[in-house]
Parts: sequence; C-alpha cells; structure tokens
Amino acid sequence: MNYEDIDCIDAGTEYCPCHLAEAGECILCSQLRGCNFCDCVNWKGVCIYQEYNSNGCKPKDQRKNYKCIVVNKDIIGNDIVIFTIQVPHNVCQSLIYPGSYVFIRTLGTMAYYDCPISVMEADTEKNYIKLAIEIRGIKTKQIKGINVGESIIVRAPFWNGIFGLKNIYMAKSGTSIVIARGIGQAPMIPVLKKLNANNNKVLVIIDRTNNNDDFVSEYLKKYRCDVIEMKTLDNGELSQEFKEKLLSIVQQEKVNLVHCDGPDILNLKISELLGEHMKLSCSNNIRMCCGEGVCGSCSTRYKGHKVKRLCKMQMTPQKLFEGRRFV
Repeated sequence: MNYEDIDCIDAGTEYCPCHLAEAGECILCSQLRGCNFCDCVNWKGVCIYQEYNSNGCKPKDQRKNYKCIVVNKDIIGNDIVIFTIQVPHNVCQSLIYPGSYVFIRTLGTMAYYDCPISVMEADTEKNYIKLAIEIRGIKTKQIKGINVGESIIVRAPFWNGIFGLKNIYMAKSGTSIVIARGIGQAPMIPVLKKLNANNNKVLVIIDRTNNNDDFVSEYLKKYRCDVIEMKTLDNGELSQEFKEKLLSIVQQEKVNLVHCDGPDILNLKISELLGEHMKLSCSNNIRMCCGEGVCGSCSTRYKGHKVKRLCKMQMTPQKLFEGRRFV
C-alpha cells in the first residue's frame, strides 16, 4: 500500500485550530473540511474539531510580531550576514528544534516585507537566536542595513523548515549523513545538534558552491562531525564524485538517515538515487509569505488536482516530490 503519512506542523499546539479550519481547509480534521464523519489523517492526541468549537468556532490567535534588538552582526564575504538577535525567553525556547524558522523585517515596513529565515542557533540562557542570511533580493538587502543596537521585527515561532522531521528524531545510535550546499549550511546546525545528542556518528558532505567562506566550522567541531568537501551538482545532475561517495557510505555504514539542506533539485536527485526505503529529510525551500497557509504562496499542485500547503504540511522528501507538478 502506497500510504502517504502527512501531518500538520501546528496540530496540537497553541496555534491550532488555525484560519484553515475556519475556511474548511484543515489539513488533518475531516469534519473541518466539510465531511460528516471523523476520519483524522494523523491523530495528535487533541481533537481539532472540539478545540475549534470550544473556541467559539474561531481560530486560535496566530503568531505575534516582536520588536527585538540586534546584539551582533557578522559580515561573511560579500553576500552572507549573520545576525544575533535578542528575543523573549519563550520565543527562544520554542526555536531550539530542527526546522525552526522566523519571519523578519525592518522597522516601519509592511508585513509583505517579511522574510523567512531558518534559525541557525537558539541560546536559551542568553535568549538570543542566530540567523545566517544570504543577501539576494529587496527584502534581504533592506535587512542587511540593520546595525548592532537597532531594532528588528521578528514574527515567530515557525517549525516547518524541514520535511521528514520524524526521521531526524528517530535516527539513533547509527550513522547519519548530512549534506549541505551554500547557505544550507546554516539550517543544518540544529540537525547536527539533534543527531549528536542521539548518539549518532555524523558524516557531513559540504558543497560551498561559489562561496568559500566558512561560517560553520566551530559547530562541526562541537558536534564531532566527519567532514567531506566536494561538488554535489554538475549541470543539474548529481556529480559523479558525489554520487559514488554517497552510495559507498550507504553500502559500508549502518546509515539511519540522509538529510539534505540544499536546493530542490539536489533534494530530488538524492531522493531518486536512494529510493523509498532510505530514511530521508530535507530543507523546505518553498516560497512563503505568511507561514500560516493563508496567502497561497506555499500552495503546490500535485497529480489528481491536489493542493498542498507546504508551509504547514509535514511529509517525507519522497512524498514531497512524488506526483508534484513542476509546470
């Protein structure tokens, strides 16, 4: 049976039920999608339908904006800036998990300037988060202009920055492979932390692409990673060197997870190479604007006229690409 194990990242949290429930588009609850029977896709220990009714048939309050202070700013090369931002303690606590991200924007700008950035590190003792930002477009160029001591707007917390989160948490006492390309080195740090805590031997394959600046070496040492640097992609295909190395490790080691923080083409090619039986996880590279499933920018079409809101829906990388319409 080709069963699709989907989940909603917010189900069972203080942000559930959300505006999707009010619109009859709940990801998990069949009754909040207009059905006359209960057929939860993935039971989370909380009845979303009852929560919705108990709340007066209204969605729960969604994420808040926080005015925070930039306490440090490091410029790495020509196009990477690492911000250290002081945030409220409860917000910092909620951003320690793999896949955590926030929306940030400059003071005085409208909400559509929100830019989703993965959390590189969350320190709950000092109450700060580190964000590595690649300067590309209008939003990130504005953010780059913020200096130490100035304010920044942070909307948080969000958690669906990684697909296949269950596989990361289940990977224990084995060999885990982490592949990162370019700015994808930043969101891999919480993954390395979790895999190290679960007593795994972690092999990291890094493709620095056109950016040779190293901003993760201290973390690689801290989490005792074995590091290999090589080119992963060659004209839209996996490079022969990378393909041979990855398959060699999988054959020789007891691999319990292959995680990739890179572009969708890299995630897709690795998924095709390793097949459906390998435990995989990967970065969520979908375009986001609201993070709440409302704006539609994360909506992705699949065969059978299915539409999935990928800012909230949690699935494995294999299912992420299976039946997906790219045109």
